[in-house]
Amino acid sequence: MCSKIAGIGMYVPENVLTNNDLTKYMDTSDAWIQERTGIKERRFASRTGETTATMGIEAAKIAIERAGTTAQDIDFIVFATLSPDYYFPGCGVLVQRAMKMKEIGALDVRNQCSGFLYALSVADQFIKTGMYKNILVIGSEKHSFGLDMSTRGRNISVIFGDGAGAVVLQPTEKENQGILSTHLHSDGSNAEILAMYNPGTHANYWQKEKLADFNDTDIADMFMSKTMVEKEQNFPYMDGPAVFKTAAIKFPEVVMEALDQNGLTTADIDLLVPHQANLRISQFIQQQLGLGKEKIYNNIQKYGNTTAASIPIALCEAWQEGKVREGDLICLAAFGSGFTWASALLRW
Repeated sequence: MCSKIAGIGMYVPENVLTNNDLTKYMDTSDAWIQERTGIKERRFASRTGETTATMGIEAAKIAIERAGTTAQDIDFIVFATLSPDYYFPGCGVLVQRAMKMKEIGALDVRNQCSGFLYALSVADQFIKTGMYKNILVIGSEKHSFGLDMSTRGRNISVIFGDGAGAVVLQPTEKENQGILSTHLHSDGSNAEILAMYNPGTHANYWQKEKLADFNDTDIADMFMSKTMVEKEQNFPYMDGPAVFKTAAIKFPEVVMEALDQNGLTTADIDLLVPHQANLRISQFIQQQLGLGKEKIYNNIQKYGNTTAASIPIALCEAWQEGKVREGDLICLAAFGSGFTWASALLRW
C-alpha cells in the first residue's frame, strides 16, 4: 500500500506587492532585490479579512474537489505553518470547524520551510498503515503581519509572501505510483541563525547574547514585555549568507538520498520542485545536480518565499501548467529554520 496525491489546490491573495512598492517603506530597489533573491513580487493577505487558516481552507476546497471527495470524507488533517492564527490552538482545528468536518484528528506541524514535507511524510505513514484513507495536508503562511517593513528589516522582509497550498492523500495499490520515500533531517547546532525568538519561553536560556528584555521579578511579563516591544525584539532574524551556504549543501544531499534509496539517478527526475527559498539557491542546485532548466520548477519570482506553503503552491502550479503528468518522477526538497531539511520522491 502506498499513498498518492489524489488532489491538489492552491490559494494566493489578490493583493500584489511589487519590489517597487516596497521602496515606500524601506531603502531598497527592484534591482537590489532581484539580484539577491530573484523575486519580482509577492502576495500579501488582507490584513483583517484573511488568515493563515482561511487561506489554507481555500486551497483545501480545491484539493478536495479535485480528489473527487468531500470535506465529510476527510479523516485526518495535518497543517504546516510557522504563522498560526493563534499561538494555540493550532490551525488544524480551525479548518475542521470551518469546513464542518467530522470530529477527526488535527495535527499541526511547526517545521517552517520544510514543514510541508514533514507533514506529507507524517500523512504518508498514516496511509501506509491503513489508519486513514483521506488525509488533508495543508501548508499555509501569513508572513506579512509579522515583518519589519523598514530598512533595518529589509534583508528578511523583501523575501517573504503569503499563500497556501493543499493536497489530499489517499491510498493506492497501483504498482509504481505514489510516494516512494520521504527523508527528514535536522541539526539544531545553529538554530538561532534563522529564528523568531519572541514571543517565547526561552528567557535567554540558549544564548549568551540577550535576546529578550523582560521583567526579572518573581512573577512578571517574560513571554512578551513592554520593553521587548519597544526594542522591537519581536521580529524574525536571519543570517542570510550562513543560511545560503548550508542550504546549498543540504539541498543536493537530500535529493540524492531520495534517488539513491530508490535506485534512481538525476537523469530519472522529470521535475524537481524545491522549496522557494531563493532563486539563486534553486539555480545552484540545478547546476549541482546537472538538471536542465525544464527539470526544475521555480515560481518565487511571483510569490516570494511562502515557507510551508511554497512547495504545494509550486507543485500545484506546475501540475496546472501540464508540467506534471501521470507517471512522472517528481522530487520535492526543502531546507529551512532549525535547521531542518527534507525530501520526498513520488511517482505521479
